[in-house]
Amino acid sequence: MEFLVRELRRRRVAAGLTQAALGEKVFCSDTQISGIETGTKRVTLKHLKLVDAALSTGGYFETVWEEMVKDGAAPTWFLDWMTAEREALSLRWYEPLVLPGLLQTEDYARAILGCGGLVTANQIEMHAVSRLARQDAVLNREDPPQFVAAMGEAVLRRMIGGPAVMADQLKFLLEVAERPTVHLHILPDDVHENAGLSGSFILARLRDGELGYMDTPLRAMVAERDDDIAVLQTRWESLRCDCLSERQSIEMIREAAETCTT
Repeated sequence: MEFLVRELRRRRVAAGLTQAALGEKVFCSDTQISGIETGTKRVTLKHLKLVDAALSTGGYFETVWEEMVKDGAAPTWFLDWMTAEREALSLRWYEPLVLPGLLQTEDYARAILGCGGLVTANQIEMHAVSRLARQDAVLNREDPPQFVAAMGEAVLRRMIGGPAVMADQLKFLLEVAERPTVHLHILPDDVHENAGLSGSFILARLRDGELGYMDTPLRAMVAERDDDIAVLQTRWESLRCDCLSERQSIEMIREAAETCTT
């Protein structure tokens, strides 16, 4: 629901409409629009259909309702994980194939989500904007977590979305790396045998413990058991030992960015 109300506000502003102007189009007051956008008034499917028509979004909000809101469509574990991201003191994230979701630009995210033509345009739009909303909620909050990302070198060379998209993505990586709370490390291709061969994972340290997160083509899971967390921690420490230093990693990202623009 948080994603939905955030999107309602973002789309209205992008369309250049005040709350009162949108209210006129969907037959309600600016007070009602304000309440919906702040989460203090209930959102209905009827209202979302009217907003879709008013903003010419092609049924986008109706799709969000059906796939993420209706009957608690978003899995409880995913909502719990988004809460953990927002409250984490630190996040340690390993990705061998693509950039971590919280470091992706909008165009890169859309290209990733559209791979293989397995989802609809509305689903791509919904998930891309959701990813950016998560990025904003985590990295741009007043007390952002220490965010440490370890990535396979191939991530920098894989032309997701084409050279222009990758150039912008790598430029963004260099910009975000200047933040004191963001630390990027590259795992070189020539480290053939490493603890990351079994796939990506995330560790979130909270005030009352630690959670792990792993994704697969079928489903994702959140790890809470101490022994599972211990396994992920051991894998993380091994991976970090095989990674380049932060300075060396930034230089490699910079070189990859220059390659995209030449």
